[in-house]
Amino acid sequence: MHDDSSAPPDDDTELVVVTGVSGGGRSTVARALENVGFYVVDNLPQALMLDMAELAQKAGGAAQHTAMVLDVRSRAFSTDLVGAINALKERGFHPRVVFVDADDEVLIRRFESVRRSHPLQGDGRLADGIAAERKLLEEARDHADVIIDTSHLNVNQLRRRVEELFGGEDARRLRVTVLSFGFKYGLPQDADFVLDARFLPNPYWVPELREHNGQEEAVSDYVLGQPGAGEFVATYANLVGATAPGFEREGKRYLTVAVGCTGGKHRSVAIAEELADRLRQARISAHAQHRDLGRE
Repeated sequence: MHDDSSAPPDDDTELVVVTGVSGGGRSTVARALENVGFYVVDNLPQALMLDMAELAQKAGGAAQHTAMVLDVRSRAFSTDLVGAINALKERGFHPRVVFVDADDEVLIRRFESVRRSHPLQGDGRLADGIAAERKLLEEARDHADVIIDTSHLNVNQLRRRVEELFGGEDARRLRVTVLSFGFKYGLPQDADFVLDARFLPNPYWVPELREHNGQEEAVSDYVLGQPGAGEFVATYANLVGATAPGFEREGKRYLTVAVGCTGGKHRSVAIAEELADRLRQARISAHAQHRDLGRE
């Protein structure tokens, strides 16, 4: 009798594994994946990941796109998440691993705001629980396909990021997020490339532009009309275009190009919008996001 369990997975079976630090936003990521048609299994023990994947493969239909969400409770059965993911790959699946992260001080504020202790805190301080969890998750973070730093994202921004990453387009194509940010608020942890737009004159010092932002035509025209701005955008569009095929061959599916200026309101926003548009013209899947717009 033929055993279907030995058959290779259907290429249409899409698996996403979501993990990351407690308080980082896993539940929001799970809801966003449901919004784009994923069947989401929360708090799945790692020992059952392969069984769940094979069940999804056989079930088809709504389970054809399945996301497995793991947290420290899931790790009670096993701490070898990377081993569990490798077992999926050896079986012929192609899981994509999403790691949700945030700065320690942000995590502490989030736990304090809901008056909850950290799952690994025990009798120690909140910071001790966070540090212990980071140590447990270190290898999983290193092997993630995409890292989402939620330190400066609200719930809606995080949901939109996930929906843009996993909603509808060919999952095997490289997807580029061009992320504007303000250097005064810190570097994005999830950036693959960091571009510095501070060499351009700051519209903040132009009275009629100060209260506007880089998404508005007057500011965009001012920024992109400065000497060197066009060459700056074209250079990095060419760089991403030249490296994209190699990233795809190596299995990288998500690329974050961060563009910074002082406050993340004028120059970086205008450059990010223009760069994303140039990449789309070059048939690269790209969208702009603005981490710090509205923070001032």
